[in-house]
Amino acid sequence: MTVETTKIDTLVVGAGQAGVAMSEHLSKQGVPHLVLERSRIAERWRTGRWDSLVANGPAWHDRFPGLEFDDVSPDGFAAKERVADYFEAYARKFNAPIRTGVEVKSVERNVGRPGFTVHTSEGVIEANRVVAATGPFQKPVIPAIAPQNVPFTQIHSADYRNPAQLPEGAVLVVGAGSSGVQIADELQRAGKQVYLSVGAHDRPPRAYRNRDFCWWLGVLGEWDQAAMKPGREHVTIAVSGAHGGKTIDFRELAHRGMTLVGLTHSFDGAVATFQPNLVENLTRGDENYLALLEAADAYIERNGLDLPQEPEARRVFPDPECVTQPILELDLAKAGVTTIIWATGFAVDYSWLKVDAFDASGKPQHQRGVSSEPGIYFLGLPWQSRRGSSFIWGVWHDAKHVADHIATQRKYLDYRDASQRRETTHSPVSA
Repeated sequence: MTVETTKIDTLVVGAGQAGVAMSEHLSKQGVPHLVLERSRIAERWRTGRWDSLVANGPAWHDRFPGLEFDDVSPDGFAAKERVADYFEAYARKFNAPIRTGVEVKSVERNVGRPGFTVHTSEGVIEANRVVAATGPFQKPVIPAIAPQNVPFTQIHSADYRNPAQLPEGAVLVVGAGSSGVQIADELQRAGKQVYLSVGAHDRPPRAYRNRDFCWWLGVLGEWDQAAMKPGREHVTIAVSGAHGGKTIDFRELAHRGMTLVGLTHSFDGAVATFQPNLVENLTRGDENYLALLEAADAYIERNGLDLPQEPEARRVFPDPECVTQPILELDLAKAGVTTIIWATGFAVDYSWLKVDAFDASGKPQHQRGVSSEPGIYFLGLPWQSRRGSSFIWGVWHDAKHVADHIATQRKYLDYRDASQRRETTHSPVSA
């Protein structure tokens, strides 16, 4: 049986926000291309998130330039299903050549001829270029310290959907970035006793002086930072659009009944131990919060803006008992904990991309998405070109850069020298 081979100039793998943005810019450049998606457009927004998730940025900010949310207030936060619908509508707007339900199995460089051979669940594709637009949230990571053979439910935040899915009993949430703190808050509101393990984090205000923090990071130039500051690789960001968007304050959560603990260190059976760094982590989060307020105030004064004062923003909740007398060891069974939720992030999985484009640790080697392997591109990575790269609007701008690079390469390859031009001019015409 002969398998039909499809030939295409550029193949884009993944039809999430990165793949849709890539397709738009390739279309504008006139680059023939195809986008393959193993599920549906923006599937991770639909089924890879918990039920109540909303966008972390307001609708005026977390969108592409060419389309607004027509049913979400500009200052509101779109629900996850609405975000997925948005990307589907955006793809229809320019008739994106997306083929869903097709999984890419492998990509290999051709030998002795240009391009790549791509094996998919629906046949073989020959492509001159391949853009990996699968994003950074590919493989949930549960650290090696996770206890084994214990009578607890253990799930990653990627598999959490709502409080009703969990058994009766208290919950330990490990990780206090955006996902962890939102899940912990939801569980507490549902009546669960929650222990939240807090590591190093940034804690920006949701809004300050009538401007969302996304606006502040924009005017202060923070979105355009080209590289993460040394030592900040494992610092998460605690910000949320839930409940209309409110600043996350860990002490407030504790005063509402949540128990804060430091970074999870290890497990000895059902006994968890925590590092004695809760106060340090909260203090550094506070410093990050206050630094943004100070920078915002200075910007307002420097530019003579008429924005209202907000003295309440500097109100500090008193330290709760779990902070003044931190828990360093917890017998989970005695505490009634029946579930551990690991909000510990994701790893990339490029096992299908069998090319020389990765460093010794398996991370993509690239400059602004242009890989060290000619013809291979990446899109949707955190800090791909700047701090804002992993946000919806940021990936759109990164896609433009990658598409421009592809268009330029095509122009080089289309070049014909004088002899080739003469051959074309004088070639005989068949009757």
